[in-house]
Amino acid sequence: MTPRRRQDTAPHRSRRWVAVAAASGIVLSAYAIVGAAQADPALADAGVQTASDKRQMRGAWLTTVGNIDWPSEPGLSADEQREEMDRRLDEAVELGLNTVFLHVRPTADAVYDSDLEPWSRYLTGEQGGDPGYDPLEYAVAQAHERGLELHAWFNPYRVGMDSDIAELADDHPVRENPDWLVRYGGEGFLDPGNPEVQEWVTRVITDVVERYDIDGVHFDDFFYPYPKDGEEFDDDASWKAHGDGFDDRDDWRRDNVNQFVAGVHERIQETKPHVRFGISPFGIWRNDSSDPTGSPTSGLQSYEAQHADTRTWIQEGSIDYVVPQLYWERGFGIADYEKLADWWAGEVEGTDVDLYIGQGAYRVGESGWRGEDALSTQLDYSGDLEEVGGDVYFSYKSLTGVAEEAFEHLAEEHYSDPALPPVADVPADTEPRTGAVENLSASVSDGDTELEWEEAEGARSYAVYRLGADEVELLESGGEDAYEALSSDNLLGVTGRTSWSDSSDEEGAYVVTALDDNRLEGSPGEAVDPRS
Repeated sequence: MTPRRRQDTAPHRSRRWVAVAAASGIVLSAYAIVGAAQADPALADAGVQTASDKRQMRGAWLTTVGNIDWPSEPGLSADEQREEMDRRLDEAVELGLNTVFLHVRPTADAVYDSDLEPWSRYLTGEQGGDPGYDPLEYAVAQAHERGLELHAWFNPYRVGMDSDIAELADDHPVRENPDWLVRYGGEGFLDPGNPEVQEWVTRVITDVVERYDIDGVHFDDFFYPYPKDGEEFDDDASWKAHGDGFDDRDDWRRDNVNQFVAGVHERIQETKPHVRFGISPFGIWRNDSSDPTGSPTSGLQSYEAQHADTRTWIQEGSIDYVVPQLYWERGFGIADYEKLADWWAGEVEGTDVDLYIGQGAYRVGESGWRGEDALSTQLDYSGDLEEVGGDVYFSYKSLTGVAEEAFEHLAEEHYSDPALPPVADVPADTEPRTGAVENLSASVSDGDTELEWEEAEGARSYAVYRLGADEVELLESGGEDAYEALSSDNLLGVTGRTSWSDSSDEEGAYVVTALDDNRLEGSPGEAVDPRS
């Protein structure tokens, strides 16, 4: 399929906003208004069109393994860890992001209070060591207060390096179930072919979905391990016990992963349907030399190497969104960013799976990634594809480190306006669970405009807009153009609080809308001008 090009520069819509070490030299990863308008059902179509201008994924991976992004080192006090988390979330707001992917299960352990798996060593320096608070609970609350989404990022199978395995906590699942472990290339992995492993990891994830107010569940690219020369993944026992019906072990391995992914999605939907499930696979599914429908590339293939059949997940709707790691520059011979962006856009076209691009911010400064446009040039291309709904950056600290100047340039070019998060996978006729925001007040103090309003029932967050006189008139007209006023151009931002401070010197009237769990936006309340 030929990817569709956008006809404008507005952020891409979500299709569900309805009313609505490197193989062959390739770098591996380092590890609307929406809803029917309550005021006037006839406005629903106009609202849908406006929604397409302001929904976009803008995320970053906040990595805990190896203390890459947070906490900066193991053994910090609870207060020090909380302070660092606050800084990271404040940075996300300043960078114009709207989603944080927090690494909550790096090595079959927990960056949260769990009865199933031990505390992660990256918190205290010792696996099983209690940090004195619940990091995930704190991070979710603080992210939502700032208007950010938080997706809980799990590694399903990785247990760690051999040195880590020697120091596993007594209550680690591998200590209690040693037959679950497969050692490979100096590392340990839970065996994806063992049904007990599949059920255990699904239980761990479901436990988090049930107990925490997260917005999403996320996997990266670790399924069966990346291949290493001279090494064999020893799953003979599970293959003999559970491989009936398969003539080929590779097909069986892919089916293990497919069934696991589909099962996790089903359990999330049964538990909290508004929680989105996404995966960030290696950027190449298959090369066209192996499969004529694959991408025009010549690198490592996740279908064979990791038994990750992303195409099946997309076609069967086992995921809500996909974030392929396209950590290669435009024009790179083995894996050209442009060709891969086109290929992935074609894969999701006509499906209910949203596509975001995994961006390698950590590569800035390397050959092919120099200059202020090192990141923005990627979005110059993929941002014009109709099917691309946003981007996620690795790693978090790169955005304020090696990629700081490049990201500032990207933000100027592509993030000039804030963006609402994509909508959950809901039926087309789903209406917002929250109504208009009431009792909005606005006052000017020392040049800042201070807004306050009443908490709206069912609201998860609030979108704040500033409108000019003509736009207020549009909003109050009740006609089909009313919702054109609430566009990305007029969006100031999103918050979980019931207040907002506008420090700009621009004048206008303010409107606040409420977003529910599904990220559907309720109808607007009355516009308030503090200077009138």
